[in-house]
Amino acid sequence: MSSTTISTAPLTAEQISAYQRDGFVIARGLLPREEVAALSAEAERVFAREDLKDSDNLRCRWSNHFETNECRFDCFDPVIDLSPLCERIARDPRIVDAVSALYGEPACLFKDKLIFKPPGAKGYDLHQDYISWKSFPRSFVTTIVTIDGAGMDNGATEVFAGYHTRGCMTPEDGQYHKLSADAVDASKGVVMELQPGDVAIFSGFTPHRSGPNRSQQWRRLLYLSYNAASDGGEQRDRHYAEFKGWLKERYAEYGKVNTFFR
Repeated sequence: MSSTTISTAPLTAEQISAYQRDGFVIARGLLPREEVAALSAEAERVFAREDLKDSDNLRCRWSNHFETNECRFDCFDPVIDLSPLCERIARDPRIVDAVSALYGEPACLFKDKLIFKPPGAKGYDLHQDYISWKSFPRSFVTTIVTIDGAGMDNGATEVFAGYHTRGCMTPEDGQYHKLSADAVDASKGVVMELQPGDVAIFSGFTPHRSGPNRSQQWRRLLYLSYNAASDGGEQRDRHYAEFKGWLKERYAEYGKVNTFFR
């Protein structure tokens, strides 16, 4: 397939239209059971990398237990340099072609992270994924590859339909901002209940949030983000170089001056 040819096979015309209207779409069962099983085993392998789990490591994200407030490891960001399988999935034509179909042009990998969300993990407040850095692509989309099923009990992502057409809903000052609960109409919220192998895609401008994991099961999801080729082309390496610098500055504001990336 040439770089300018788009395969829309992973998504129907109706799904593409729904994405344009709502700002999100779900491709059910895009990955077969055996591939999900392999990804599950790989997530266990990566999670066992205790040599990387350090509060000063810029790769690591942490989340408090929603009841005890205990701080626990939650995410590797980035992850594909730790996992050849995660990288293959991030560049898999089935996923890349689905995103490309939404763009109407080739998609380029921009960001990748593996969120583990163990039992008790707190959710995320309402926000948009787009951050208004000058270099940040406005075509940014987030893709969720489902390893463990996601539902209300374990903190599935809730998206709010139609708001992606409003663009950035917070000050465009290069900082991360939460959205207030009254920034959206609660009736437009859709909890994306996902089964292993499902792939969900939503716009970087789609407001979303997630609740705590109240179950006894993990809710592991591989998050992959892309941009349109015409919106900066391949820029993952540049993004992470900038992202690490930005994190260092933010951590230093709270007295963490010995950060590193490993």
